[in-house]
Amino acid sequence: MTALLAKMTLEEKIGQLRMRQAGVTAAPADALDAVAKGQVGAMVTAPGVPRKHLRALQDATIRRSRLRIPLFFAADVIHGQRTIFPIGLGLASSWDLEHIALSARVSAKEATADGLDMTFAPMVDISRDPRWGRISESSGEDTYLSARIAGTVVRALQGPSLGATDSLMACVKHFAGYGAVEGGRDYNTTDMSLQRLFQDFLPPYKAAVDAGAGAIMTALTTLNGVPATANHWLLRKVLREAWQFDGLVISDDGAVENLIDHGTAANGNDAARSALMAGTQISMNDRYFGQTLPQLVKQGAIPMEILDEAVLQILTTKYDLGLFADPYRRLRRHERLSAPEPPLHRTEAREVARRSLVLLKNHNGTLPLARRGTIALIGPLADNTIDILGSWSGSGQPEQAVSLYKGMKKILGGQARLLYAKGANIADDPRIFELLADNRVSLDPRPPSELLAQAVAVANQADVIVAALGESRGMSHEAASRTDLRLESPQRTLLQALKQTGKPLVLVLMNGRPLTIEKESEMADAVLETWFSGTEGGNAIADVLFGDYNPSGKLPVTFPRSVGQIPIYYNNLNTGRPFNRQSPAPYRSHYFDIDDSPLYPFGHGLSYTDFHLSGIRLQNPQMVPGKPLHASITLSNRGARSGATVVQLYLRDAAASVSRPVKELKGFQKVSLAPGASRTIGFDIDASMLTFYDADLQLVSEPGWFEVMIGLDSEHVQRARFELLPGTTEVE
Repeated sequence: MTALLAKMTLEEKIGQLRMRQAGVTAAPADALDAVAKGQVGAMVTAPGVPRKHLRALQDATIRRSRLRIPLFFAADVIHGQRTIFPIGLGLASSWDLEHIALSARVSAKEATADGLDMTFAPMVDISRDPRWGRISESSGEDTYLSARIAGTVVRALQGPSLGATDSLMACVKHFAGYGAVEGGRDYNTTDMSLQRLFQDFLPPYKAAVDAGAGAIMTALTTLNGVPATANHWLLRKVLREAWQFDGLVISDDGAVENLIDHGTAANGNDAARSALMAGTQISMNDRYFGQTLPQLVKQGAIPMEILDEAVLQILTTKYDLGLFADPYRRLRRHERLSAPEPPLHRTEAREVARRSLVLLKNHNGTLPLARRGTIALIGPLADNTIDILGSWSGSGQPEQAVSLYKGMKKILGGQARLLYAKGANIADDPRIFELLADNRVSLDPRPPSELLAQAVAVANQADVIVAALGESRGMSHEAASRTDLRLESPQRTLLQALKQTGKPLVLVLMNGRPLTIEKESEMADAVLETWFSGTEGGNAIADVLFGDYNPSGKLPVTFPRSVGQIPIYYNNLNTGRPFNRQSPAPYRSHYFDIDDSPLYPFGHGLSYTDFHLSGIRLQNPQMVPGKPLHASITLSNRGARSGATVVQLYLRDAAASVSRPVKELKGFQKVSLAPGASRTIGFDIDASMLTFYDADLQLVSEPGWFEVMIGLDSEHVQRARFELLPGTTEVE
């Protein structure tokens, strides 16, 4: 690559740093011309761009450019390419790394078959504020769970060799702290202590880097006053020096230009220079790299070695992707362009989706439903194939998706009567959708009173009511921040009317964030959180509603009772005056006007069977030098059905030099048991689980007492204690 670099002109070098749109319906003439002149190094593709258009662009560089340096093609393959899997929160709700990996591997195969070399995924931002629309893409609020998922997805996307035809390079985003924007408002400021940054927010990125991620995308936001795209400390000191990352750094869309709006660049020259000097190597949808870098380098404002460093990294990435050996490696140069599209991976999508569903409430065994009598399915999301796909749904087609109505109808097979009514629009005011990036919403033109009356008439004929309520997919998306997390007014009115029929009421939620559903949860006899479950979502939800699959999902994020509780997350600090719900008193940290507990805690999720945990057994009350401490517990299935649940290990450092969380997830196991069966579940607690960043940002562990907690959610746990003796840990 160094020999090729030596042959390149200044303009050709700068061209490699520029990424532009590939077009939607055809490869535009100006793009073909820019590629032929060596002015572009990579292409962003939109969903549905035909492979032949990408081939035309690659042809332009291979046949017409001077040095024939291949392009690479990248796109947002977030939770599926053609086959759409559950959104990020849904995948995380499975707590099932094997099936999360399956979804990523299928996505990689489909995306590379469509000519893509890279995906802008996984999104590993920690978020503890459901007002932020992009929480839907994340794995939730927890550092450990998110880090495990991040590494799993990177390895599954890329496979054992980046040069393989079905290897899709991961570009991990958004580095760093994007999920902690103030007020949950997208593109807003992130400001936090470095201790919290290192302890809670950076580990998922580090896990992705350690898994071999080929690229990192910078966040659009500032971190402690410095935009991530021009943050020398973040990109060079942390990413390059401390973590030894040797991959590519790409800006988010327009992030270099945004430096002017951030107020850290006076003009395009400042923006381009500060981004490149800080370590941003590719400018997505570039304006200023192309316009200003030639003169800046000639003037000496940017040293040639800095430019060469970036170009060499880009060339190396293309080499690793196998593009120098075969520029058409993922474009199938010899395949007929008219070949039929491959079938969707429906079996995999259905299986993953079933595992992502979380049973929040099931009063008196309302679920599973019986296949008899009359069932009313009501709601704006009941027969909706657009929103069930969720945000960033790649090339997924609504007409290929299975709605809940279709899934229920199919599973019933005529054994019961299924009635349907829309009942309400997602929202009655169309202005709600005007500023959404994805505003593809189907609104019924009938008056709300007519929709409601029809729904009540249908409900009165039924033995049980299933209400499918929630958000449109565009309401949980980039730039879709909310201040009110309630269901929209027409849906609340609809649910109240259905409750007044006196029939058993099942609430099926479809949404991309935790909602404040305390009243709705009280009204419903059962609540099933389905998120946006993808192509096979309707079949997967029907499988759970009728008991063909026993739900096993667990929440990766806390559900608040009120938006006023935000941020609310399980691993908070204790404060000097913690509130005791069993012995409430004034002058304690709480809200006086609400039950301050979560509506549904992190890790919560019910089953159709009855799981029970014994007390914890510790191998030793003290941690022995050089050896992990083994903790075990017995899980029993006391119910009548086979099922799976997630046994969760939490630890707490009781006294340390800095205040430590009341509990932290440090391990989990998903376990399946037959009725009447029991199994001993073991966890090895090692030194790495006890470390934290102290006031000097040193990763340390300190001797003293630790509490071990094991439970089926974060609130209801068995407890034990052990002592960490001095000199027993080794910190890497």
